[in-house]
Amino acid sequence: MKTPRRDRWIGRLAWANAIAMGLVVLLGATVTATGSGFGCGESWPLCHGRFLPPLTMEGIIEYSHRVTTLASGLLLVVLLVLVAIERRQVFARWEARIVAGLLVGTLLLQSALGAAAVLAPRHPLVMAVHFGVSLTVFASALVLALVLTRGEALRRRRASGAPQTVTRGAWALLVGTYAVVYLGAYVRHSNASLACLDWPLCQGQLIPELSGATGIVFLHRLSALILTLGLLVLVVRLSSDSELRRRRGDLVSSGMLALGLLLVQSATGAWVVFSRMSLMSILGHAAVVTMLFGVLAILAVQSLPVRGDGRQVAPVVLSEQLQTSRS
Repeated sequence: MKTPRRDRWIGRLAWANAIAMGLVVLLGATVTATGSGFGCGESWPLCHGRFLPPLTMEGIIEYSHRVTTLASGLLLVVLLVLVAIERRQVFARWEARIVAGLLVGTLLLQSALGAAAVLAPRHPLVMAVHFGVSLTVFASALVLALVLTRGEALRRRRASGAPQTVTRGAWALLVGTYAVVYLGAYVRHSNASLACLDWPLCQGQLIPELSGATGIVFLHRLSALILTLGLLVLVVRLSSDSELRRRRGDLVSSGMLALGLLLVQSATGAWVVFSRMSLMSILGHAAVVTMLFGVLAILAVQSLPVRGDGRQVAPVVLSEQLQTSRS
């Protein structure tokens, strides 16, 4: 098999791994939405102490989630082995090492949290962290696929530089999204999703009584609003700079896509409320936030400078400094 053909297979495996990790997130959301968390009883990794699940809907859903997690883990092992053999130079770059290490570490943590959810009493904090870690696994797999298939093009764009305000803003939004996701997962796992029966108001009020489940839901909505405004500011910053648009159209495209997904995410949140938590609304909400977190992770990586290449980064940084001084 020739090297170009092997490279194509590595690229296909990388994207298949990212899709598999995304499927794991959605199956996990299905387990929660259908109440199938104990479909395999209190045994793990077996199902009721057996390799095959019982022929019940809860057992099949829970077991499918476990099998998909295992399959995606094995696919990741095969991918990393092939990369180490065929494209060892990829791991010479710090970005690839960090992303691959983060992917492996969070996948192991995700499995451990899944086991803890079965073997120990289910606590909303643990379940919320479990969902957040699952998103990190997917985002890491997505970035790794991008590095393995579009790595050189990505480095060339990053060598053109990005203003520090954009880099800081992109990473702040990524962290902020994780916090919003965590709050949303906590709302879901603490059975507080319908503490506010209307949207965007809560119990007909702009600011409801901030106690108990109502306070948690209001905090989640408020943090989502702040996140939306922050992303809107970043997109305006990217779009209003003609020089930056010319040099870094990838940043503008990723920012616009993230903003669109965030608006759709808000709409699916309203759908969850008005449908009184229908299965499709919950899965749609989980699917959109998974894609949003992945796009924001790509945006954050795109905004990073290339190490040891200060000459190429300088023009954009200098442009930003000139704009600041003029203002």
